[in-house]
Amino acid sequence: MAEKKASKEKLFNIRDVSISESTIQMLEKARRDGVETAFDRAANMKACPIGADSACCKHCFMGPCRLNAKDPYGKVGVCGATIDTIMARNFARNVVSGCAAHTDHGMGMLDLFREVVNGHIKEYEIKDVQKLEQVAQSVGIETEGKTTDAIAKELYAELERTYTQIEGEIPFASRVPAKTLETWRKFNFVPRGAMREIMEMMHRTHIGVDQDHENIAQQFTRVALADGWGGSLVATEISDILYGTPRPVAVETDMGVLKEDYVNIIVHGHEPNMFESMLVSVNEPALVQAAKDAGAKGINLAGMCCSGAEMMSRHGVPHAGNFMSTEAVICTGAVDAMIVDIQCIKQGLVKVGQCYNTPIITTNTRCHMDGAVHIQFNDHTPSECTDECVIKAISRFKNRKLPIEIPRQKCVGIHGFSHEYINYMLGGTFRASYTPLNDNIINGKIRGVAGVVGCTNPRVKQDWVHVELVKELIKNDVLVVQTGCSQVSLANAGLLTPEAAHLAGAGLAEVCETVGMPPVLGLGSCVDNSRILIACAEMVKMGGLGDSIADLPVAGAAPEYMSEKAISIGHYFVASGVYTVFGVTFPIVKDTKFHKLLFNDFEEKYGLGKWGFHEDPYEMARMMIAHIDKKRKALGIDKGKERVMMDFADRQAL
Repeated sequence: MAEKKASKEKLFNIRDVSISESTIQMLEKARRDGVETAFDRAANMKACPIGADSACCKHCFMGPCRLNAKDPYGKVGVCGATIDTIMARNFARNVVSGCAAHTDHGMGMLDLFREVVNGHIKEYEIKDVQKLEQVAQSVGIETEGKTTDAIAKELYAELERTYTQIEGEIPFASRVPAKTLETWRKFNFVPRGAMREIMEMMHRTHIGVDQDHENIAQQFTRVALADGWGGSLVATEISDILYGTPRPVAVETDMGVLKEDYVNIIVHGHEPNMFESMLVSVNEPALVQAAKDAGAKGINLAGMCCSGAEMMSRHGVPHAGNFMSTEAVICTGAVDAMIVDIQCIKQGLVKVGQCYNTPIITTNTRCHMDGAVHIQFNDHTPSECTDECVIKAISRFKNRKLPIEIPRQKCVGIHGFSHEYINYMLGGTFRASYTPLNDNIINGKIRGVAGVVGCTNPRVKQDWVHVELVKELIKNDVLVVQTGCSQVSLANAGLLTPEAAHLAGAGLAEVCETVGMPPVLGLGSCVDNSRILIACAEMVKMGGLGDSIADLPVAGAAPEYMSEKAISIGHYFVASGVYTVFGVTFPIVKDTKFHKLLFNDFEEKYGLGKWGFHEDPYEMARMMIAHIDKKRKALGIDKGKERVMMDFADRQAL
């Protein structure tokens, strides 16, 4: 099936690389079939130790220059660049790339919004008028007495500044807590427009320009904040306005969502537009009948990675697995087409698809792959692409020749906890508020809140660090919020149900049982980390937990991250005031000035958050809990007075 078998001399123990039983089963099948996956490539590819420490520079052609991480100040680059300058430049370019990915996604959503509100696109419409009005009001647009179209056009014009503005502050700076914003202004961290910030950062990291690590850090902080409070937030808010704001929904996850007697279509990527249209196409009566005529019982649509996370949160579409399972799922032989758009798409999918006669179909002009089928998606005529994708999947089903092996693992979790629903869940329709959350943090039933987000990475055991970290946090009464691939890791472990409250500490369990919520709240895709920022801002607004995000007893982690987007996300949380711990590896040399800046000075000098790093989930949890306890002590709530939880009848009585 494959061109050659993997070398037996370099085989690894499959159970050492994943705790996902579905992935393990498919990796065993891939090995029998002679098919290579990213797990094999990782085992046979030794990471460059100099590059892992960011002790090399290749930004000009006098090098590349390699410095010694064990003696960081014993050598400089050909141009004289020190280890701090080199690391700061490399880190800055990580942030720029991650920010560009999110802001380009956000601008694509804004382009679609413009065409919809101007009447040029009829296939999509504004589904959440209330959210439209709330977002408009948050950036100072008066909505009283105006039509939906008028509000939408004003909002588009205002949000366009997120990208194109060359002076001033991005629109959503208005949603940042006043004290946090005051700190940003003091240190010149407030983003102007994403294009301006990205352009300037790339210029500064060119050979012979900015050669002061603190000055470089000032600019990549603006870039990161242009992502979190700009491009990512725009993408989330516009998606909600056009497609509906998520509400909790029970969703099946893991490879058991595939059905042998159905045409199985998987959508993988990050943009909701194509997936929304695909949802329409797979329910088109003529295409359903075509599938039945081909011998199938119907068409089964499932998601993977972040567009899958967004669609399961918004529409309850089943989810087949996270980033490190995208090749393995094809090994089932049951996938009749994998439709991809942008971000986190492995080029290795094409070869795996060829081994099982599964077409890999690219749809976005930004993401073509050698050997894949390309069917261009157009927002103006979306069904032309998605209908053709369904037809290709039906044709593949009709011509299936290889044996099918679908893992039986399937879990049900509750997803779709948007900021708006959390507000409603805690206070009801007429008293929607984060006050109950703040009150139960103050009284100690909830110790604090942790965001555990990010990807999966073949350099660590898939899903294990996520699951163990979160179990340790909730056991210690820390409420967890989740986005991206890690959300799927936890769903497959059964942690996204109200019944999982028995794994939490007594205080958090009591709150979960009273409200009827899981101890882990799934918020959507990686771009939806912006929902966590807004939740933090709301906690500050409700009072009792300080005046800035940096005062809150909260922490964040990306324990299995793998992309530059994660670096941008991590830094916009640090710059917003959140202690943020990464796992796997960290692109920096310890005991350098730049390391001290990120891991200490952002908190001590600027009064914001700071970075942390550890590979072990239990040590990560200890670090995060210690930070939460430090913030509780600073707030004077480390010995909170016992308070009685209100049930629904008590709330009605109020």
